[in-house]
Amino acid sequence: MDISLSIVGLSPDAPAPVDSLVRNLAKLRDEGFRRVWMAQLPYDADLPTLLGIAFREVEGIEIGSAVIPIQPQHPMQLAQRALTLSLISGGRFKLGIGMSHRLVTEGMWGISWDRAVRQLREYLDGLQPLLAGQPADATGEIWTARGALQVPAPEPEVYVAALGPQMLRLTGRRTAGTLTWMTGPKTLAEHVVPTLRGAAEEAGRSESAVRVAAALPIAVTDDVDGLRKQAAREFEVYGSLPSYRAMLDREGYAGPEDAAIIGDEQTVAERLDELSAAGVDEFTGSVFDADSEGRARTRAFLLSKQS
Repeated sequence: MDISLSIVGLSPDAPAPVDSLVRNLAKLRDEGFRRVWMAQLPYDADLPTLLGIAFREVEGIEIGSAVIPIQPQHPMQLAQRALTLSLISGGRFKLGIGMSHRLVTEGMWGISWDRAVRQLREYLDGLQPLLAGQPADATGEIWTARGALQVPAPEPEVYVAALGPQMLRLTGRRTAGTLTWMTGPKTLAEHVVPTLRGAAEEAGRSESAVRVAAALPIAVTDDVDGLRKQAAREFEVYGSLPSYRAMLDREGYAGPEDAAIIGDEQTVAERLDELSAAGVDEFTGSVFDADSEGRARTRAFLLSKQS
């Protein structure tokens, strides 16, 4: 099982947030991490812009978007951005996309979240030919894309934040894999992995053609109670968003603090082994300990488990 990190782009309290991000990515690369995934939060800086700077300044590390919501931008526009990042990075960019949440799309943007599977399918119809260097000719009820791009860049792999069965089947048929969050080993083994790989096989693809990258909060610590309380506070919102709440309920977790991987090295190693046995290809750790020494301990442990 591969090991990577999940990080938030900017530290708004830093005196030079963009410079701080560049230094952090360089540090993670120098420590030995080969890939990080960065979130596009609805209130944060524009992720593709940040990644353009990061790729130019920091070599030797892959970065993926986890994830860019599709609703606010046309597939041709996103293809332009993704190919530009692939060009700048020499193919080190992975494009993670998703549907966000009704709370965001309708509450903040005034854009319908309904017919999510159709939206994603039509979006991929326009996006994927462009990423492959081919013209798009897709006419849909929600998304239409016609035309070609001229960006001489490697085709970025596309991952989808898919959790529900229909989304997972579409993802398995069409993309490189799924990015999960707040999803435990039982749910991954019994729902996510078989649905994704089964759809790939039905589409004539190899099961190994699709990957499961599972992201969870993680802290290697002796203060289990303290870190559980921190996880409950920091990740509280994910216990109320319907898609994540469904995954927590399926696993039998009361809240996000139950999904978080917290404990000493042996305990955390056992939790990671569960994920690997569930069929996870890549564990993406969101290191959340407020203490810098605790974060360093967690990163060092993750590096020791890197295959």
